Amino acid sequence: MLIEPRLQSDLLKEKVAIVTGGSRGIGGATSEMLAANGAHVVIADVDADAAHKAVDDINGAFGSDRASAFVGDLLAEGACDELVHGTAKERGRLDIVVNNAGYAWDGGIHSMTDEQFQAMLDIHLIVPFRISRACAPIFRTAAEKEDASGEADYRKMIMVSSMAGQWGLMGAGNYASAKAGMLGLMRTLAQEWGRFRVNSNAVAFGVIQTRFGQPQSEDEVIEVDGRKIKVGMPHKQAARMGVKVNPDHKPTQEEIYATKPNPMITLGRSGSIREAAESIFWLASPLSDYVTGQVLTVSGGARGGMS
Repeated sequence: MLIEPRLQSDLLKEKVAIVTGGSRGIGGATSEMLAANGAHVVIADVDADAAHKAVDDINGAFGSDRASAFVGDLLAEGACDELVHGTAKERGRLDIVVNNAGYAWDGGIHSMTDEQFQAMLDIHLIVPFRISRACAPIFRTAAEKEDASGEADYRKMIMVSSMAGQWGLMGAGNYASAKAGMLGLMRTLAQEWGRFRVNSNAVAFGVIQTRFGQPQSEDEVIEVDGRKIKVGMPHKQAARMGVKVNPDHKPTQEEIYATKPNPMITLGRSGSIREAAESIFWLASPLSDYVTGQVLTVSGGARGGMS
């Protein structure tokens, strides 16, 4: 398990959730948090080993049918439709979608290629758009059935964005642009889907401690469309931020996710993946039924340029 959820309840009992990139980091912690509070979580991930391990961990901790896996590249043609419609068919419903999958491919605007810019739009914006489009008939049909029976329930569409989408981010203009686009998509969904009782919101994270906050190494590599991209910060950037670079030491999971002091943040430290997951959980729960079209900033009080 990545986290020890501070709350375990039946608040999401019988709910079905999809978490993209749901096996590690913020996504993994979110999968655990939703399952700990009663939901069945479909973990969508390109990494089969990580996805199945996350499923085994969750089912072992919270019950034999709290999680299942969808393994595939969401950028592939038809993959988003397969994920959404397959989940609804197999589980009989779909209540919560957390659009979390993503990675970074940093570089200055002056030297960035079209491919590099497009890659961030594809994973952070096009994939959530395709997933949302696939959800539309499912959410609409559920609302119509409730209207006919006199019942009412709320479905949740959650975008995992970043302060970079609100303030920009030096050296990551492609990432910042995609995360900003997410917010426009979210707000439009809130307007179009309110009548179907869909709460569409976003979380804009500041510095949350994940493997992306570690120095780059050969141990953490993402393969996308045949490209190998090192996860994490370039060594020079890590040194500027006071992160120690030791190429001979492979950090443990505890080291990767441990919060770190940061005087640029009002609360004096980076955030944890548990704290990130708790904010997503609130938006996924009935506690936020009267909240839509909003951006919840979870940054420890950080200002622009910190994400």
